[in-house]
Amino acid sequence: MSNHQGTIALFGTSADPPTCGHQALIEGLLTVFPTVATWASNNPMKHHVASLEKRQALLAALVKAIANPQLELIQELSSPWAINTLELAASRWPESELVFVVGSDLAGQIPRWKQARALLRLARLAIAPRQGWPLQLQQLEALECLGARIELLPLQVPATASSEVRNQPKPAQIPAALWPLLLKHNLYGLATDT
Repeated sequence: MSNHQGTIALFGTSADPPTCGHQALIEGLLTVFPTVATWASNNPMKHHVASLEKRQALLAALVKAIANPQLELIQELSSPWAINTLELAASRWPESELVFVVGSDLAGQIPRWKQARALLRLARLAIAPRQGWPLQLQQLEALECLGARIELLPLQVPATASSEVRNQPKPAQIPAALWPLLLKHNLYGLATDT
């Protein structure tokens, strides 16, 4: 593992809704990197249930609950396209090394992303293993062919998924700090299951 001093880990998420898996990943990133920036974004490959504004509020509640000065929600980085986010981050922190964090479930999609080769030049790629989504060697090779500098993170992210919460509410997968907002806005059908 390389020295991470002066490094900023960038973790964007649909946060639809944030789960205990998101919390575990963010808390894990804080043990590896000196600074972690997160934001809620629209993913052009997904249909979102809640508005971006509500998903940002949910992620903000999670960030507040984690309460770590190394962690910041920077919503201005949000874009449906990772290349735009990384260009914004590079202009915001020109002296820092940027590390773009994805879960292992997304590793195979990156070669199909808009301007994948250019975005992989702007930042190192850190892949967090998600239980249930093992990394395939051919995925890593495809990323390396595009110029990716890959770091496999020594973290364990539980097999929780926002899609599962949306399809069949699982209250145990929702961080406690999110409940007031979920109930206030009656999101994801969780209000009737409490």
